[in-house]
Amino acid sequence: MTDTATPPRLTIPVLLGSVRQDRKGIRAARLLMAALEARGHEPVLVDPLEDQLPLLDRMYKEYPAGTAAAVMEKLAALYRRADGFLIVSGEYNHGIPPALKNMLDHFLEEYFWRPSAIACYSAGRFGGVRAAMQLRMTLAELGMPSIPSLFTVPEIGSALAEDGTALNDRLPRQLGRFLDEFFWYCRALKAERAGGTPY
Repeated sequence: MTDTATPPRLTIPVLLGSVRQDRKGIRAARLLMAALEARGHEPVLVDPLEDQLPLLDRMYKEYPAGTAAAVMEKLAALYRRADGFLIVSGEYNHGIPPALKNMLDHFLEEYFWRPSAIACYSAGRFGGVRAAMQLRMTLAELGMPSIPSLFTVPEIGSALAEDGTALNDRLPRQLGRFLDEFFWYCRALKAERAGGTPY
């Protein structure tokens, strides 16, 4: 018998990793937000340019209850109800953008037992994959390991319009497969969390 139940609506923070004035990564974030909405899910953009987290001094969990900055409380509440995280990362000198690393490091337990997926981009042909390899290690250590597939956007300036519309045929096909895989992990871990976690 075929299961016709409607898949659960997922809450997915989209973590954008750039604060540069002329950043192109916002185009990738807009593409992902639109794709998530089209699938019936709840995307929430987390933008370090808007949220202005300070350089890491203390993690959210290290503040006495009720004393963390309002932006940290907002993000902690969002992350606790998240089903997975989409990370949008450029590549700075073969590495992770500093704004993204700083944003990630403010939290820990809020990420646990949730999958992540990496969308990476660059102005050149490699699509940010060298940063993505480093990012995988960080995400695993934070308790939200990344799915096997990457969504890569090489030459982002000509691949995506300002509003996030794809300007070639490859990206929508790749994005569909990438999201199918990510949602599978989100649903699987959501079901497991409902039954309890190892600790």
